[in-house]
Amino acid sequence: MALLRTLDEVVAAVLAVKNARNRRKTDAGTRTIVGLTGAPGSGKSTVGEALVSRLNATAGSPFPVTAGLPRAQLVSMDGFHLPQARLVDLGRRERMGAPDTFDVDGFVALLRLLRSAPGAVVAPGFDRKIEEPTLGAIEIGREQSLVVVEGNYLLHDQGGWAEVRPLLDLTLFVGLEPGIRLTRLVARHESYGKTPAEARAWAHGPDETNARLIEGTRAHADHEIAFA
Repeated sequence: MALLRTLDEVVAAVLAVKNARNRRKTDAGTRTIVGLTGAPGSGKSTVGEALVSRLNATAGSPFPVTAGLPRAQLVSMDGFHLPQARLVDLGRRERMGAPDTFDVDGFVALLRLLRSAPGAVVAPGFDRKIEEPTLGAIEIGREQSLVVVEGNYLLHDQGGWAEVRPLLDLTLFVGLEPGIRLTRLVARHESYGKTPAEARAWAHGPDETNARLIEGTRAHADHEIAFA
């Protein structure tokens, strides 16, 4: 496992995999799918947004414009959170974010469609303000030959999640010092309406339980990112 310390190193790793797939005739016409995983608050979304912006750089972008880069789209696993009403029915609302609070079958189906369908594919998003999935929020166009998927359980191997890893061409684990990660998590929860006490309780409770599970998958990643 290589340690990637800059965005340029991440871009190079992604392009190496993309170019290798392009050279294999059996993969012609299919999308390259890159998985970003890590514990809650580690910076997956931030890294994913920066990576996609770098690949899609145009004039006026803060990133250098490089000809010939693949067009990219970011998709979050969060769009596959089960609706809150369903979590209440299942008795899992107080564990929202745990592996069994997602529609893993729907997520796997999306990845398979991205790999096989040459045309546009629609994916759900997630509204953090109301903590609900938003259907049809993201469109991955025909021209977007590289998809960056970010989520907690891309390397998890139980409860249906083991089907995810074989559908990813490259997996990157976003590591971050736990104290910084927890501080970020508390601030994020507060920004979406939790009181300071509620934010700390959730970050140190359900989030930390999930973080320990996710940390156990770190060794299965292809590379680790150390600058989030």
